Amino acid sequence: MPIFPAVTVSLVPQARGGPFVLWDDLPTACARAAAMGFAAVEIFPAHPDEIDGHALRELLRRHGLRLAAMGTGAGWVVRKLSLTDPDPHVRLCASDFIGSVIDFAGGFGAPAIIGSMQGRWGGEVSREQAMAWLKEGLDQLGPRAHALEVPLLVEPLNRYETNLLNNVDDSVAFLGTLQTKNVKLLCDLFHMNIEESDIAAALRRGGRHVGHIHYADSNRRAIGFGHTPVGPIVSALRTIQYSGFVSAEVLPMPDDETAGRQTMRAFREAFGT
Repeated sequence: MPIFPAVTVSLVPQARGGPFVLWDDLPTACARAAAMGFAAVEIFPAHPDEIDGHALRELLRRHGLRLAAMGTGAGWVVRKLSLTDPDPHVRLCASDFIGSVIDFAGGFGAPAIIGSMQGRWGGEVSREQAMAWLKEGLDQLGPRAHALEVPLLVEPLNRYETNLLNNVDDSVAFLGTLQTKNVKLLCDLFHMNIEESDIAAALRRGGRHVGHIHYADSNRRAIGFGHTPVGPIVSALRTIQYSGFVSAEVLPMPDDETAGRQTMRAFREAFGT
């Protein structure tokens, strides 16, 4: 059951101040990630068309890294696209944007992440309607990822960021309504600290549906800089036979180097590697 450490890299200027350890310069970020001891990078792009795939493949090879996952959040941050927008054209553009990330990341054997692009319900859009649109979008996008032999990841977010998928139980129930069986959950420990009464128990209930972990402490800083008890979480991941990445989507505080190195120290202490 191999579990590997990954670190986030943002290439989106509009996301400045967000929970990403490394920023802007992909060649430098890959070199630094490898120097810190990470096995992979998780990239948050403005659009995958802005990344040279051949150059990225060479960077990963040179530094002995893998692509852990690729975020779609810029579709919301930069373009205000979501799968639950009342405008059908916006929903189509959102699906196209996510599809482009699926195609690019899938070429590296990595999944795409849908977090903020799930959108919200409210105003003229009922919860039932929003969930129906989200289901429709995922049922279209899941098979696209499956064709590339990767899952599609959906991230439950805390109540301050969405009012659709907030916790593991509701998200697992929602996955059960999908026609596609290729959607898994990204479980972010920061969001879970807000929404779950017991993070480890929620992970055990998530079981086979857990496809990726964001490794962040209670205050969204590196693990060890907050109050999240890591031991029970590691035990839960082993119980469900989780295999994959735990990725540091954390604030670069007090600075990016300290956040990265603290994550690696905490990873080695927790997982013994």
